[in-house]
Amino acid sequence: MSTRTLVSPAALARPRGRAVYWTVFTGVVLLFTLAFLFPVYWMVTGAVKSPDEVARTPPTLVPERWRLGGYRDAWDLMQLPTHLWNTVVQAAGAWAFQLVLCTAAAYALSKLKPAFGKVILAGILATLMVPAQALVVPKYLTVADLGLLNDPLAIWLPAVANAFNLYLLKRFFDQIPRDVLEAAEIDGAGKLRILWSIVLPMSRPVLGVVSIFALVAVWQDFLWPLMVFSDTDEQPISVALVQLSQNIQLTVLIAAMVIASIPMVALFLIFQRHIVAGISAGSTKG
Repeated sequence: MSTRTLVSPAALARPRGRAVYWTVFTGVVLLFTLAFLFPVYWMVTGAVKSPDEVARTPPTLVPERWRLGGYRDAWDLMQLPTHLWNTVVQAAGAWAFQLVLCTAAAYALSKLKPAFGKVILAGILATLMVPAQALVVPKYLTVADLGLLNDPLAIWLPAVANAFNLYLLKRFFDQIPRDVLEAAEIDGAGKLRILWSIVLPMSRPVLGVVSIFALVAVWQDFLWPLMVFSDTDEQPISVALVQLSQNIQLTVLIAAMVIASIPMVALFLIFQRHIVAGISAGSTKG
């Protein structure tokens, strides 16, 4: 059975057809590559320009003089090591709490079949329809009553209640063949042993996707850390960039944004295979 494509096999078999196809294909790829990479190039080179050159109209495509001192000034003046470390601590804690508790809850709802499990799942999914802004005040009052202001727990604990990641994990666990789990039960494995030795190794793609979602959500969040961290020394990078940018040169601020974006870009480049694999999560073979 032949597969229908935009270009017929007969056209590709001819030299002219192949030339036209690869010319168009290469042009489209280069166009999209330029569209995605040009903003990154513009931000990186903007940090090495002088303040006058950054504000010049029309702008210069290539810096007239490369000044790397903007990155050094951003590192020192904006206390980036402190705020980057705060962000790493907050993101890592939220990731660990979310991965452990969401995985346990998804496994229970998917394989342990608790009483009223469908009702519980429906209640969890119903929270997705509540705007995040509507939950800010109740969350803040709860955190303030518990005395968790200026504490990383104020970031970690609310991050656990992530209905989307929980549902994503549950849907993946639903696709794991029951025969595999029953074979482990016959061999004497308990519920926790099955989760640790069978379910989690088979769930690496979806766990990678959930991990990326959890880390990126904390790294780019602004409103909630701004509310719970009044102490400047405890603020993450997303809040510090705004709070400390009042009397900072534009080039130094751009350099700080470049440095702040490096961890997320590196995270994507390292775990891009997990992102692609997570797209087909649920295609487990029996």
